[in-house]
Amino acid sequence: MKVGVFSFVFQDLLKFDQALDWIAGVGAEAVEIGSGGYVAELGESYCKPADLLADAGKLATWKQKVDDRGLEISALSCHGNPLHPNPVVAGLHRQEFRQTVLVAEKIGVRRVITFSGCPGDSDESKYPNWVTCPWPPDFLRILDWQWNEKVIPYWQEEARFCRDHGVDMISLEMHPGFVVYNPETLLRLREAAGPEIGANYDPSHLFWQGIDPLAAVRELGSAIFHVHAKDTKIDPYNSVRNGVLDTKPYADEAHRSWIFRTVGYGHSLEFWKDLISNLRLVGYDYVLSMEHEDSLMSLREGLEKGVGALRQIVLTDERGKPWFES
Repeated sequence: MKVGVFSFVFQDLLKFDQALDWIAGVGAEAVEIGSGGYVAELGESYCKPADLLADAGKLATWKQKVDDRGLEISALSCHGNPLHPNPVVAGLHRQEFRQTVLVAEKIGVRRVITFSGCPGDSDESKYPNWVTCPWPPDFLRILDWQWNEKVIPYWQEEARFCRDHGVDMISLEMHPGFVVYNPETLLRLREAAGPEIGANYDPSHLFWQGIDPLAAVRELGSAIFHVHAKDTKIDPYNSVRNGVLDTKPYADEAHRSWIFRTVGYGHSLEFWKDLISNLRLVGYDYVLSMEHEDSLMSLREGLEKGVGALRQIVLTDERGKPWFES
């Protein structure tokens, strides 16, 4: 396994070269690079697919910057909503996803990360409608329409496109607010659209839903394509009063039911050791990509502590054999 960093946190602060220097400097071996979607709204993306596809020399120079620092690109990330009922938003996110796939093809990266998307409740909708309850009955009718008319047809087509371009690991982040938000919905879409559909597994989004991240690893198994290393702390005072469906701003830490934390500050390193072991048990021996969204820490401190913690516990050698068995 290798420790990586999701570079989007630097977008508004550092030039691409500076961000790569920092990532390599803290001992990371891989970088996940944002290329569009919501990531682009947080600052200037380090990967601009349209520009790189239009100029082979620019693409080669861009890739060389990563290679020169001894880093591996674990994935290109294009977190968007390709099923948004607003055709302008959906069209942009669909275009950026396909352009990202084409860049990944040219540089030999098999994984592109995004969200599954969330449609509205009809073709006349203006905003997404995330259904989380089977009653009143209208909700189930909406959910069936979303999956059968929007979700499955779109991802069947995208799976074919990705397969044709050598990107065989569409890594969907299981995130509330989108139709794929837990192992059950991920596996449902995988069964319907094909083995190119898998998970960008992020335990932070599972914790606050009440999902055991270790049980999720065992459930998903080989459908885990990429891993985000990010933690969540459930507030023991706020959550018992209000539950975990919390719409207060992330900056209102004192009143939220949960907040994101860096590795080791939501759960002990014992949990992270168990997670790493279970990942290896189901065959995942790839990158743990550190995603910093800990609002109680500075960017520098959160990433340094998170990467440092992962480097202590990550399994780097090849898997051993039970030599004590004849």
